[in-house]
Amino acid sequence: MGERPDWERDGRDWPNRHSSRFVTAGGLNWHLQQMGQGPVLLLLHGTGAATHSWRDFAPALAEHFTLVAPDLPGHGFSTAPPYDRMSLPGMAAAVGQLIRALGMPPELVLGHSAGAAILIQLCLEAKIAPRGLISLNGALMPWRGLPSHVFSPAAKLFSANSLFARYFAWRAGDRKVIERLVASTGSKLEPAGVDFYRRLVRCPSHVRASVSMMANWDLKLIERGLPRLETPLFLVVGERDLTVSPREAKRVCGRLPSAERIVLPGLGHLAHEERPTQVAEVVRGIAGRLGVLTTACH
Repeated sequence: MGERPDWERDGRDWPNRHSSRFVTAGGLNWHLQQMGQGPVLLLLHGTGAATHSWRDFAPALAEHFTLVAPDLPGHGFSTAPPYDRMSLPGMAAAVGQLIRALGMPPELVLGHSAGAAILIQLCLEAKIAPRGLISLNGALMPWRGLPSHVFSPAAKLFSANSLFARYFAWRAGDRKVIERLVASTGSKLEPAGVDFYRRLVRCPSHVRASVSMMANWDLKLIERGLPRLETPLFLVVGERDLTVSPREAKRVCGRLPSAERIVLPGLGHLAHEERPTQVAEVVRGIAGRLGVLTTACH
């Protein structure tokens, strides 16, 4: 595999490839997918993922929405910014520049894991004004206890060492390594889903971007900002999520009592990949309640 994913080689059979295009915004070359018709729904994936994670979920919503789903900076086929711009404010600024360049302000936004934190930051900075924000297993609150003293410093150390990204990418040559990573999320994916993650993780640049995000992440910004969030927030939570504990959504509600918590029984962190039709139905229901979709679209 190459240093970074190559569209002609690694994207040859990319899910929904016919919906892909490349856009320059904020000094970055973005890969994004756009499909469907109707109100604009912006989808942001989480750390270490890319647009492949919406492979069945996006088509399930395309009848009702114009879907816009970019690869985050440094992830998938989007180029990476300098290290210090991989922070939460930096990523939010980059996505904001992309939205302006597209001229497609979203009426509804959905973020998975770290993608949800980016969307909240965008709303707090008034860079977007959607009618609702859906956090799907959102990583929104600072780690507590031992993880806060171990994972963040480790990420900073690994992000400064280019050999780590190359070593991890080399280890991904063993498919069982990726299978264990996926299993550690509490989700069960079909073999093709595992293979797409393996394809990305075998590229050192994708690993480096993922670790750089973790090293730069400061969720205290979200914790402090939640009481100021005016956008209706819906916390869609996988009951079996082993990456972000379902209990964390209750902490969010403690900071923002107006937030609504919706539990997905039996699903893990990658719920939208496990049961795309089921999770899409939850999204359509929220959109209907917000008036984003008319009754005829249900």
